[in-house]
Amino acid sequence: MTSNPTSRDYNKAAVLEVVLSQAPLTRNEVIELTGLSKATVSRAVEELRADGFVADGGVGAVTGRGRRSTYLDVPDTTGHVAGVSFGVLTTCVLVADLRGREVCHVVAPTPNHDEVGAAAVWLAGLVEKTAAAARGPLRQMVVAVPGRVRDGTEIFSPSRSMKIFTGSGLHRAIVDLVHAPVLVDSDANASLLGILAEDTGIRNAALFNVSSVLNFAGCTEHELARGRTPAFGGIGVLCAGAGQETLEGLMSARGLLKFARGRGLDLTRVEELWRGRRDDAARAGVLDAFTAAIVTATSAVAVTLDPETVYFAGRLCPLVEEILPEVRSRLDRILPAAPEIKTVPQVVGLSTARGAVFACLAPARERLRDAVLGARGRRGAPSKRDFPGGSTRG
Repeated sequence: MTSNPTSRDYNKAAVLEVVLSQAPLTRNEVIELTGLSKATVSRAVEELRADGFVADGGVGAVTGRGRRSTYLDVPDTTGHVAGVSFGVLTTCVLVADLRGREVCHVVAPTPNHDEVGAAAVWLAGLVEKTAAAARGPLRQMVVAVPGRVRDGTEIFSPSRSMKIFTGSGLHRAIVDLVHAPVLVDSDANASLLGILAEDTGIRNAALFNVSSVLNFAGCTEHELARGRTPAFGGIGVLCAGAGQETLEGLMSARGLLKFARGRGLDLTRVEELWRGRRDDAARAGVLDAFTAAIVTATSAVAVTLDPETVYFAGRLCPLVEEILPEVRSRLDRILPAAPEIKTVPQVVGLSTARGAVFACLAPARERLRDAVLGARGRRGAPSKRDFPGGSTRG
């Protein structure tokens, strides 16, 4: 026998949603945020405590008539999520609780994978190793890759060294190994999502990830723009405004290194462009082309998406910072109102993995909420079958 959720179930789900997103917080704060009565909140908290979703999180300052406020928190036995930055050179796995608080992270060199299945086994093993200190089940995993991604599964236009991951093979292989829901996303989306999570006041923005490959992300009204087709975000095919070069050819590490060598610079790594001599005429020509590409890319998104801010993240950011004054000067001459331009300070791998963790939290919390709403029809509190990846008790 099944039954529809009652108002009591919805109240309980509302309290859980607030605790998951705002904890630690007091019962009075829950009352204020949900608009529910004190008695309703107390009943919901006790039921959620019995389900294993809420626990006391410490005691605060004295309030009212000499009473201390008890904070509510999400117990670590409720589970955890894993955000993965699967880069060309470096892979980072960040495991966090359902409030997004770090449990542990591991950074490792990315091996040269010749087969998708072997890469999935390596990633799953790295996640398992990182999650050893976590309690409760893995609720969600998001893997951020240097390429465009559609529907959370299908990879398009990855870097040359990761061409074997084109398509949905990596997603299928990981799903077979990890007992939790898995999504794949672009590194640019993960980077921008990390920024949005830190600053809820951002409405419209764009981000260029200038790293091994050029990747693009945008948001409207604080929501990531996904697009309808794989063409969305493929801005690298556009002309850079410097000869016959494309944006990908000048705004990716591999492309810029090739361009610089073609202009006579004897470079082993692209980092030598900003770590070596700065009085070289050939280097000045490379920087001028790079500046033209940055101006072209920023202008393109400024007139189509109208972002308030354009962010640059990734390996080439030190070079972007060097040319920013000239970029801003050129944009002011060609645009009636140029967006603000910022580079994003990042820890290699970890910053993108942190954004992937934020991508994990919404679906993981939503499934917990849905399980609370659906539990009455199954005669009891949420159980193991309600959650891919484990039980509510840890």
